[in-house]
Amino acid sequence: MDSRCVILDIGGVLELTPETGRVGRWEQRLGLSTGAVHERLGEVWQAGSIGAVSEPEVQDQVADRLRLDAVDVEAFMADLWAEYLGTPNNELITYVRGLRSRCRLGILSNSFVGAREREVAAYHFDELVEQIVYSHEIGVCKPDPRAFEVTCARLGVRPEDCLFVDDVAVNVEVAQAVGMQAHLFEENAGAIARIADHLNGEIPFSG
Repeated sequence: MDSRCVILDIGGVLELTPETGRVGRWEQRLGLSTGAVHERLGEVWQAGSIGAVSEPEVQDQVADRLRLDAVDVEAFMADLWAEYLGTPNNELITYVRGLRSRCRLGILSNSFVGAREREVAAYHFDELVEQIVYSHEIGVCKPDPRAFEVTCARLGVRPEDCLFVDDVAVNVEVAQAVGMQAHLFEENAGAIARIADHLNGEIPFSG
């Protein structure tokens, strides 16, 4: 197998995750002002993204901060996970699956406590790549350089042998700063062409 490695983000890359309007619907339903849900739960979302709270603790905080009963908490969390999981980017997933014999493959994703179980069940990402590195499991989020360093260490690869694909510009910039090649995902054709260039040994001036 080639020593080259491809590492991909999940949300916005392997999953298509447009906003569903769920927050606005809940604010309207609860008679809250625009932005109130984020204001009340922002600390909870941050804690969940680095694994500082458990799923039951998240649900307790949602109930307390939004004054919801158990039925509404379940509905609120179901809406959250539906938006979080989105739909699979089947074209890109199929392409990446075909790379398994050609290169090392990994995932680095900013995430939320409970994501691994749901994404593995829905999309079998554990069968797509060798390592899935979630922010809620390592305690740091992109663009912290440590997230990229942990991913390389777990895959046993050098940063310079890696191409990182993400839909957030600052994450791409930090990946480049730690020595990786990186591509800002905008659509499948561009990402697939960039991965092919990486595996064929062609290094573009930017991307």
